[in-house]
Amino acid sequence: MGVAEIQVDQRVIGIDSRRFASVEKALVELITNSDESYARMERAGAAVPGRIRVSYERHLTGAVLTVADQAEGMSFGQARSILSYGGAHSPLARGEGNGRGYFGRGLKQAVFGLGHGWLETVQDGRFTRIDIFRGGNGGYLYDDGGGSRPALPADYARLGLTTEGPSAGHGTRVTIVVENPRVVISQHHTLRQSLANNFYLRAVLGRRTVELSAGHPGSGADSPEPVVFTEPAAEVLIGPGQTGSVPFEGRDYPFTQTVKRASGTELISRGDERTNGLVVLSGQAVLDCQLFDFENQVGTEYLFGEVRCDALTDMLGHGRAVISDEREGLNARDPFVAAFSRAVSAALAPAVLAEREKLSHLERATTSGRTAEMIEELLRHMNRAAVVDLGLQTEPEAHSLTPGTGQAAAGVFAQATRGADAPGAGPALRFTTPFYYRPPGHAFHVGLLLDPLLLPPGADFSVADLSVEAELPPSIHLGDRIAMVPDTAEIGPGRLVWTVTGDRAGDRGTLTARAGDHWATCEIVIAEQASRHAGDQPAHAGAAATPGDSRGRQRPNRDHGMDLFTGYEFRSLPDGADRAVYSAAERKVIINTAAPTVRLYVDGRGRFRDSARLLLAELFLDVIADELARRRVAQHGHGGDLEAFQTARRDIIRRYGSDVHRTFLG
Repeated sequence: MGVAEIQVDQRVIGIDSRRFASVEKALVELITNSDESYARMERAGAAVPGRIRVSYERHLTGAVLTVADQAEGMSFGQARSILSYGGAHSPLARGEGNGRGYFGRGLKQAVFGLGHGWLETVQDGRFTRIDIFRGGNGGYLYDDGGGSRPALPADYARLGLTTEGPSAGHGTRVTIVVENPRVVISQHHTLRQSLANNFYLRAVLGRRTVELSAGHPGSGADSPEPVVFTEPAAEVLIGPGQTGSVPFEGRDYPFTQTVKRASGTELISRGDERTNGLVVLSGQAVLDCQLFDFENQVGTEYLFGEVRCDALTDMLGHGRAVISDEREGLNARDPFVAAFSRAVSAALAPAVLAEREKLSHLERATTSGRTAEMIEELLRHMNRAAVVDLGLQTEPEAHSLTPGTGQAAAGVFAQATRGADAPGAGPALRFTTPFYYRPPGHAFHVGLLLDPLLLPPGADFSVADLSVEAELPPSIHLGDRIAMVPDTAEIGPGRLVWTVTGDRAGDRGTLTARAGDHWATCEIVIAEQASRHAGDQPAHAGAAATPGDSRGRQRPNRDHGMDLFTGYEFRSLPDGADRAVYSAAERKVIINTAAPTVRLYVDGRGRFRDSARLLLAELFLDVIADELARRRVAQHGHGGDLEAFQTARRDIIRRYGSDVHRTFLG
């Protein structure tokens, strides 16, 4: 017959082919076609080699792939018949309930989705080749060469067929040239991994020998490697092969189910390479992979297995739409599928509920690296805001510390030993003034006062343990640091001094010094009208009492502090109903994993879901606002005044609420 057009609406082929433009999808279809051919031979009682050879010859902008078997082969008439298009030509439509065919469209979709190709097959000593391609006008064509011919020794050798054994001289090879510029040309090892993990192939890989070669067979670069799915280490929760039934229209349809829990291995939860979920098997067919009513729910993250129900393909063979037209899984709208889903979910429920129960006793949880970065950024911002914006004294409170519990207790002990009015009493770090307002072109000193006895780790502290961050424009020059010098008149052991010069009026920047959880900051502003005598002023006496203050309260220093919020933890607090609290002793925000709202967003791996970051924003804002408001009213002499506390809390939320939420929005 020669060249002819595939007899179907050309637009249908175009739509299908675009959906199928993937090397992995094409290979899955061709491999399962070979598997079905072997299965028909097995049902007829024949012994089969079960070998499927895949080759992938990768080029710079394209590729050539082949799939070959030693199965039934096809006559010329059979080879031409597979070019017919549509469900009426699929194995299921012919009553072959074990078939998996893509509604009679798989081979053609694979070829036209990737480029062009050809089929070579031998049966009963006859060789047939059919080329499948697109014409110059865009039409979908094939060339059958006018008929079959006697198979030559070269044909057997090229197709890798034997002349002895149960399948002697029979077999098929499909070759596809990938020339579609939209198709991803995968690396060889990536393709091998994709095929090994593809859940549509999982059952095939268990019963056939599938090999992938890096080059075209016979090219000299042929180096076959087995394609094998490695199941993660796991414990069996249901089954193996636990029986159940689907009640539907007065009958019970049996199914079997095996559910396992992976032992710590993270599973893939979506896509064709999904390892989390139940593979739905029916006869030889793999129809889906999902968790039915528990899809994407807490307690399923480590669960996998299979459910087998032969009634699904029986129903499909009798015209029920149990899978979607695109064959992307079960059709949930079909009444039998709905009944099947309810029955499988009911059998699966005990395993899921047991996993959830484990989560209810989860002692710790973690976050992703990106969420952790967001939280650290938020805590740095609020630590600075507490001192610089709100003017809070953030040294540890005596009631939250006990002697012998670490650096903070050592600091309290040092102050108690010296006395409140001793030269060394006060903050561990502070600049001589928090605000340097200086003229351009005039060198001045910036001094940092230190008390090592209040810094970690006690008396062993050295200048090398101090870090200083300079956020200065290029026009403000920070000279070399002058070594620590004794200056007991100022603050105990000594201070560091930098010489600074600003070239341009209007420029500004900051210096922040940090030692452990203690820090101090100062702002530098270069102004044309600034006094040249400001550097002669005495050091900032932040501990002085305000004149006329009958209570003798000390004015807080806004240039120094100690981190109120040194970190966070997801920790179980069974005795507390709060979702989150502040631990004054640890200076940490504790997210309570025992709280139902929090537990809802912790997955089976003990990880807080990134999708719930806005809940974290709410929790952190609540805790931080409470602690800052409590300190603010106490510092102003209103401790215990509920109305003052609520007013301060509302003000803090209004002032910083949007900042907190923006942090968690990235």
